[in-house]
Amino acid sequence: MAQGRIALLVVLAVVGGVRLAPADETCMSPYLPKITGQEDYVYVWTLGVDGVGDGADKLVTIGARPGAPTYGKVVSSTSTGGRHEAHHAGFTDDRRYLWAGGLDDSQIYVFDVAGDPANPKLVRTIDSFVADTGGVVGPHTFFALPGRMLISALSNSKDNGGRTALVEYNNDGKFIETVWMPENAEYGYDVRVQPRLNRMLTSSFTGRTNYMTDLGKLIGDAEAMKHFGNTMVVWDFHARKPIQTLQVPGAPLEIRWALQPRHNYAFATTALTSKIWLIAQQPDGTFAATAVGDIGDPKKTPLPVDISLSADDRWLFVTTFMDGTLHIYDVSDPKHPREAAKEKVGKQANMVSETWDGERLYVTSSLLANWDKKGADDEQFLKAYRWDGKHLAPLFQVDFLDAKLGRPHIMHFGQDAFYKNQIYSAAGPRIARAGATEP
Repeated sequence: MAQGRIALLVVLAVVGGVRLAPADETCMSPYLPKITGQEDYVYVWTLGVDGVGDGADKLVTIGARPGAPTYGKVVSSTSTGGRHEAHHAGFTDDRRYLWAGGLDDSQIYVFDVAGDPANPKLVRTIDSFVADTGGVVGPHTFFALPGRMLISALSNSKDNGGRTALVEYNNDGKFIETVWMPENAEYGYDVRVQPRLNRMLTSSFTGRTNYMTDLGKLIGDAEAMKHFGNTMVVWDFHARKPIQTLQVPGAPLEIRWALQPRHNYAFATTALTSKIWLIAQQPDGTFAATAVGDIGDPKKTPLPVDISLSADDRWLFVTTFMDGTLHIYDVSDPKHPREAAKEKVGKQANMVSETWDGERLYVTSSLLANWDKKGADDEQFLKAYRWDGKHLAPLFQVDFLDAKLGRPHIMHFGQDAFYKNQIYSAAGPRIARAGATEP
């Protein structure tokens, strides 16, 4: 639907000799409006570090427009006042608010981005997530739906294990429903929707006990290492009902649907077995999961953690945390990925986001507070690159520890011109409600 219209516009523009340049992230919900042209800001959701600045989790704004005095520099930061294991975040469907979650205490922070894009404001804290949802813990992916926020989670309050659920709130922070993961596929991690197929995919990780444990200790605990997900679930999106459970051994993490209108497939990577998986629709309408590529030797624990797929479905960017490497695969033939380039970006590497126009790539460093490296290997950065189809060229980098801002995790893009061209109905009342402490 939305993705198909975007692809059609791009084709028409090329035929007509006009170059459209959507610059948004390719991994965003198809229900979001796209920003076009150059992004002005990168919003980075950052884990606090004891003794570094105020020690709290915060939303940090980095300038991203070349030639601007703020390019590659910290523009602003908004603190939450505490450490909550900041992890993922996502815009509401009007792109007005950014919801950001903490994996430790399950608090959710809502930032008003539209009011002043250079200086997002914390306008609401939802501290009732566990109570609202009937015991769901660890809000992970925030995926915009029309008027709603769909949230995948990692754990539960009964045993801090891997059984978990999908959760929905409306944009004003009112809880709507909890949908528990199906039997024999109770783990959760990412959630992604392909509207034109009426299909939703979820992946699987591990529970709070494991993700809050030191990584070295966890890897050395044979019993704990048994408690990771090995499944992906295919859902009827409108019905919110699981219809297939796919076996994908080794903790399948981020999911990226193909973006071209006739490409009925998605990619994922497995953290523990270091493979690229293709989840593709079959002639009968069902889906099959197939391991189509090796990222590294799993015995050396490269730990692939994030992926980004280019808008033309040509390039798959994969970060491996333990060796700090960015791998770039040509996936024009999705069944046979070919590694085209790789670049060591640091001592560790985590999130990766490519712009829709295919010209820029951003990488952050932090995975989890207790999984990040220690000592001299504890690098914490945002790095920007240009990708020309053959080589990566560095653009800028920000050292978050030197700036006393903590550990950068997920990032999203912002743009002044986009917000200047939006009209938000009933602005006063909605901002007033968002400022309340309870939904």
